[in-house]
Amino acid sequence: MIQGKSVLAIIPARGGSKGIPRKNIREVGGKPLLSWTIDEAKKSDFIDRLIVSTDDEEIADVARHNGVEVPFLRPENLAMDDTPGIAPVLHALEVLPGYDYVVLLQPTSPLRQVEDIDGCIEKCVIEQAKACVSVTLAEKTPYWMYHISENGLLKSVINIEKQFFRRQDIPPVFSLNGAVYMADSNWLQKTQSFLEQETVGYVMPKERSIDIDNEMDIVFFEALISQMKNRLER
Repeated sequence: MIQGKSVLAIIPARGGSKGIPRKNIREVGGKPLLSWTIDEAKKSDFIDRLIVSTDDEEIADVARHNGVEVPFLRPENLAMDDTPGIAPVLHALEVLPGYDYVVLLQPTSPLRQVEDIDGCIEKCVIEQAKACVSVTLAEKTPYWMYHISENGLLKSVINIEKQFFRRQDIPPVFSLNGAVYMADSNWLQKTQSFLEQETVGYVMPKERSIDIDNEMDIVFFEALISQMKNRLER
């Protein structure tokens, strides 16, 4: 709870995954991918109830083994490849009403820390924003991105009044990192999106913004974890 307001946190983890089969319970860095998010979320000072939303019994068992509640199995039609990411959140709010705020924590962001979770929650509440979403400094800037016209000419993807020739002069641009989504529950049920004009951004460092989407991401993540362990042992 924060400033007298209750917070429901949802970790969505469906059974199907084409990119990485059984991704959410794939063992990475010594434990299931899902466990990385669970372990940090359980440390939160503000989350009143933490649940895993899944359609899969094996995933539900992993969640319960990690001490997290699985109050329902998600309907099959909300666990398809083309199911919008907001769908399991809206479903959970219908099944578990009464929470002032809702937080979405995707298990594909294993290096997000509790300070990021609580920082996003705190920013949203203190600034009285309707929603807050985590972002990180973009690796590539749209100021140096172009379309190619039919006659082969380069056309900037954004309207700019002047060209930037040095990276130091380019305005900072941020991209979604998928780690933390926070919103007022009533507002979210009306808008059905975390990303609206009222949404504010919570900036996370690049090193905690890895998003597991394919096998190469797994390899990179394992290398990072190994490097971290080696530093601790020195």
